[in-house]
Amino acid sequence: MSGSPLPSVGGDGGMPWQTASAIVARPLPVSGSHVLKVDGYSRTKSLVNGKGVTSETFLVGRHRWYLRYFPDGHSAGQAGWISIYLYLVHTDSVDDQVHARCKITLLDQDGEPLPAHSTDSQTCHAFSSNAGPWGCPQLITRKDLEESLYLKDDVFSVRCEITVPREIFTEPISLLVAAPPSDMHHHFGRLLSSGDGADVTFEVGGETFAAHRCVLAARSSVFMAELFGPMKENTDASVRIADMEAKVFKAMLHFIYTDSLPPMDDEQEVVVMAQHLLVAADTYNLERLKLVCVEKLCNHMDASTAATTLALAEQHSCCGLKDLCFKFPASPGNMLKAVVANDGFEHVRSSCPSVLKELVAKLTP
Repeated sequence: MSGSPLPSVGGDGGMPWQTASAIVARPLPVSGSHVLKVDGYSRTKSLVNGKGVTSETFLVGRHRWYLRYFPDGHSAGQAGWISIYLYLVHTDSVDDQVHARCKITLLDQDGEPLPAHSTDSQTCHAFSSNAGPWGCPQLITRKDLEESLYLKDDVFSVRCEITVPREIFTEPISLLVAAPPSDMHHHFGRLLSSGDGADVTFEVGGETFAAHRCVLAARSSVFMAELFGPMKENTDASVRIADMEAKVFKAMLHFIYTDSLPPMDDEQEVVVMAQHLLVAADTYNLERLKLVCVEKLCNHMDASTAATTLALAEQHSCCGLKDLCFKFPASPGNMLKAVVANDGFEHVRSSCPSVLKELVAKLTP
């Protein structure tokens, strides 16, 4: 029994493609800001007059922008000054030009603006991809900056504020039904929690966990070897894991099935779990989980965790995390004495004496 033929894809001999677009007149202006942090000011002084450094691009009002920092002025008449200029990258506007009001301000160490070191365009400046920038040619002299409190630990910051007034632009209209984002992780998470079809169990810290060999093997080469390789475990019995806490194994299973960490109550729990999961991820060759843990530890590092994290980074070959630990005691607002006095420092001294010598060498002037 034959069914009805499907229309050909692309409208060739079938239904023609249909497209639509809209012309939108935005009723209200759009504002945004970008903070440019100059970390290592003294090293930028080697740039001569007219030479600058470009920031990352950022989006305000459907338009992409970037800043350029000139440590010795933008042009000959600005030598000895800090200059900051704003550039337009591109525009989706019907008009080739983008009109925007702009303001560039030096910030103090608390992130507060300094009106005495600020430039405001007052009216809208016309930007285009081919036109020149707008900026602050004389934000502050190098001498004044170096003698001020605004430069601390060789760091200072500048904020650029942009307001794009009402404008007219075009945008496409989709006539198709959009596919929803993937929810596969929800299905696999429910499979783990229900235990349906589980064919292997693990005994960890007095608790039992049911899982699916094919899922574990697909995610981890170590589980693949243990469950399907020549030296595979006897899966008729439970697999015992002696060197991991039950809650850590449970969190690792959650990540294997859902590609995400389980929710946690507070920052301290996040740090402790990330430390334990880093070890587990390295053991079972879960590279993405390892990188997620490294990111968590980098974002939550303080004097109470830096030493323990340094030992983990050394033991599990996390070079980026190790570099951050080396920089941490000498970074602004952090006290080396607090790190040394912490219990984790004793762990570093006993388990990784070589890395302790390396740390001291890096901190020695």
